[in-house]
Amino acid sequence: MTLLKSLAARTAIAGLMAVGAFTATASADVACNQAGECWHVHDRLIYPAGVGITFHDDAWARAHRHGYHWRADRFDHGYYRNGVWITF
Repeated sequence: MTLLKSLAARTAIAGLMAVGAFTATASADVACNQAGECWHVHDRLIYPAGVGITFHDDAWARAHRHGYHWRADRFDHGYYRNGVWITF
């Protein structure tokens, strides 16, 4: 009986860890340029010098929906400048 309880506890813990890992990967950071254009990104890339990209979390994005220019989410290497996607 103890073996069965131990197995059930381990299975429950593994399930919770899997849900936590999924939740962590489901969120995305927000990148914004100096002109107030923002978009979601999966990775915090190293941007070219002088581009002026700042990163925020999802909570920041929810609180700052107004007053920024929200662009289409992009998950490739690049950034927005004057509404145009610049790939690097």
